[in-house]
Amino acid sequence: MALLEGLLQASGSSQLLVAALVLLLAYLYTTSKGNTRKGKEPPGPKGIPILGNLLQLDLKKPYESLYELSKKYGTVFKVYFGPQKIVILSGYKTVKEALVTRGEEFGDRSIGPAARAINKGHGIIFSNGDQWKEMRRFALTNLRDFGMGKKTSEDKIIEETQYLSDVFATFKGKPFDTTQPVNYSVSNIISAIVYGNRFEYSDPRFTAMVDRANEQIRLGGSPAVMLYNLFPFLGPVLNNWRKIKSKSQEHIAEMRKLINELQDTMNPLEQRGFVDSFLMRKQEVEESGQKDTFFNQDNMVFSVANLFAAGTDTTGTTLRWGLLLMAKYPHIQDRVHEEIDRVIGGRQPVVEDRKSLPYTDAVIHETQRIGNIVPMSIPHITSCDVDFQGYFIKKGTTVFPLLTSVLRDESEWSNPYTFHPEHFLDDQGRFVKRDAFMPFSAGRRVCLGESLARMELFLFFASLLQRFRFTAPPGVSEDELDLTPMVGFTLNPSPHKLCAVERL
Repeated sequence: MALLEGLLQASGSSQLLVAALVLLLAYLYTTSKGNTRKGKEPPGPKGIPILGNLLQLDLKKPYESLYELSKKYGTVFKVYFGPQKIVILSGYKTVKEALVTRGEEFGDRSIGPAARAINKGHGIIFSNGDQWKEMRRFALTNLRDFGMGKKTSEDKIIEETQYLSDVFATFKGKPFDTTQPVNYSVSNIISAIVYGNRFEYSDPRFTAMVDRANEQIRLGGSPAVMLYNLFPFLGPVLNNWRKIKSKSQEHIAEMRKLINELQDTMNPLEQRGFVDSFLMRKQEVEESGQKDTFFNQDNMVFSVANLFAAGTDTTGTTLRWGLLLMAKYPHIQDRVHEEIDRVIGGRQPVVEDRKSLPYTDAVIHETQRIGNIVPMSIPHITSCDVDFQGYFIKKGTTVFPLLTSVLRDESEWSNPYTFHPEHFLDDQGRFVKRDAFMPFSAGRRVCLGESLARMELFLFFASLLQRFRFTAPPGVSEDELDLTPMVGFTLNPSPHKLCAVERL
């Protein structure tokens, strides 16, 4: 009962908490009387009133607990996060069937109290219906127009790899934390597409935006935010929830200022990026007298915030995992160096080189698989009543596609718990695609920046490995490098330092 004890201590008023829980229980009892079952419910562990199965989960690593439960209850099962029923989908075939084959039924986003409080239904990630379709379509079209997946993006990424390599070189082979330089460099790619320009790593405004975005994502996976989603009345006593709300407000305020500055300097004949394009569309619909348009100020600000955060955290995190894994497994790093030296030599790596660097490409893919940085995806919700694999799932049920279970599916991967680049190579050493490779999720809600992220990962990784050898700090063995991820919405490496030694 440690969780309950912690809540009581945090509140400072056990009577208030008990009263609130009693009211909640009464409400749940009343509403449940109106529910009718239309079919067989998914199996799952028994819970207790109010808390459900929370005491059976590691709130710092719920994906691990759910993965273990899947081994007992199967590929479709239910758990209760407090009073809320969650259906868990586990394994490659089940997740693919739900998200791809039956994407219309499982494709809506579950928007909990935390997301509602912060995003207020605006933007791309935490929206549904026509608004989501319109915002996603507009974002995807414009990201492509401004270079996503094209030569213009490749040029921007190559330029940024050179800046990042030069920063790494300033440490002269001494240990340093890769977090900020990697995040700033990767963030500059999405910034160039969204805002129309890159920023200097020393720009305090830029570094504050990147650091805030990453901190929000880290806090978003904390137990406090999970508890807020279940019991919003606890918000005032949950420190991490108060932090994420405050940082979000600061972040959105700064985004508004930056967008206003871009609006003041906008030239309709020369659109610099996504913001300019949105401003132009917004002006067009306003001049036409169109009402109830999705092209409003709030959707613009939150769409920009969504793109900025997603374009910074996931790619930066994956790249940091890659560098850490190279230091952890020097024999694999040796093979990457040999292939790059043999195929590319001293010239700048380009995207076209990927097909000639199968081992390097396999290492990048295996980094994404083993890094498992979005282990539970972002929650989905059923858009209608669903009969799925013999079970009835009611409309409006929150669904977790457990990506951890896909990337570790023992029927799909020969060594699911080991860093094994050969997962992506055939007997002749040629790169092979794997259907169960789903780090970007799948279906209607697949990451819209996937093509950009893939390009970034290859160019950054190949360029850095061409110039540097990554090692553990002096006095630290490879075995001592910790691969335990930090708690967060995405799984970042634990704090560590590496040495980037320039190769001759």
